[in-house]
Amino acid sequence: MEPLQILIAEDNPKDFEFLEQLLANFEFDCRIERAHNGQVALDMAMRRDAPLVISDIQMPELNGIEFARTLWQRKPEARIVFWSQYKDEMYVRALSKIVPPETVYGYILKSNTKERIASAILTVLVDEQCWIDPEVRKVQGRARHSQTALSDIEFEALLDISLGLTDNLIAQRRYLSRRGVQSRLNSLYNKLGLDQEQFNNEKIGDAFNLRNRAVAVAFRRGLLNAFELEHDEEEFQGWLKQFKKGRG
Repeated sequence: MEPLQILIAEDNPKDFEFLEQLLANFEFDCRIERAHNGQVALDMAMRRDAPLVISDIQMPELNGIEFARTLWQRKPEARIVFWSQYKDEMYVRALSKIVPPETVYGYILKSNTKERIASAILTVLVDEQCWIDPEVRKVQGRARHSQTALSDIEFEALLDISLGLTDNLIAQRRYLSRRGVQSRLNSLYNKLGLDQEQFNNEKIGDAFNLRNRAVAVAFRRGLLNAFELEHDEEEFQGWLKQFKKGRG
């Protein structure tokens, strides 16, 4: 059996060493290469016919989701094991939109035992079967449920209010009327359960600021995290610069 060539996309040296030692204990030879960010990983993977990859999700340059999206667009036969300390719904939601039909992939949390992590890697990269962490499956269920799953426009509205945009600025950015903005926000609040929450707390009256409450609930649910918001802030600043230029 020829050595299995595995690319590890991981910016944390300790996590890379952990995987390197884990793979060294396999019963067959592995040739391991490391990419310290998502862009380098993409460049390396594109040089392989059928890439086998273990990828972190939070990485510089390209995160694991963006890396996988671009790789799968060009090489849908690539097999990727996502390993992460995060089971955030935003990642699970994004991943569900980019996996090509019949593509084999895995998702394992770093908090698992060595044995389970090794099992996940072998199942995906050697046995060619999907392996999804049980904790991630729970999040997948919520992300797919019609009453709780956010649509693209609802998630877009969530990002806008998390960045502190007013109704007027959201309307300008998304080419909406103020009524259109309010419609999106009301739909978002409903999906996050805020309408019901407010109904159950009638004595509080208008004590809730729905925007702030929506962001707090979204962080707790894993729809937002600080790492990805930095990227969204950069995109917004780019748009804002062009917007101001257009008005000037």
